[in-house]
Amino acid sequence: MWDALRDVGAVHRRLLPGRVLNVSLDGDVRTLTMPDGHLVRELIVTVDDEERRLVYAVIEGARPPLRHHHASFQVLPDSDGHSRLRWITDLLPDSLAPLIEARTAHGIKEMKEVLELSATT
Repeated sequence: MWDALRDVGAVHRRLLPGRVLNVSLDGDVRTLTMPDGHLVRELIVTVDDEERRLVYAVIEGARPPLRHHHASFQVLPDSDGHSRLRWITDLLPDSLAPLIEARTAHGIKEMKEVLELSATT
């Protein structure tokens, strides 16, 4: 799981194929191209291999527009020998939290399916 998350230029292949069409990197800025052509720019803040933690901030293109969006993923060992993903998102305005929470839950489901499928192939 960590290998796929830390591969910040391969979201469209390794985590969210279908939801993200393409990814380009320019230094620490990642641009996601969505299937409808919409672009989302993110600042990659941290890729920490020791803690297995990725931190990013959406800097342009959030839909709906957000004043602030900062998130982190951390891969944690689980007691059964598998991994657990912790995804924390901070955003403003607070009124959009339920929408973003629903999208996050859907994204987790999609990523889980892709990661489980890639683990069996």
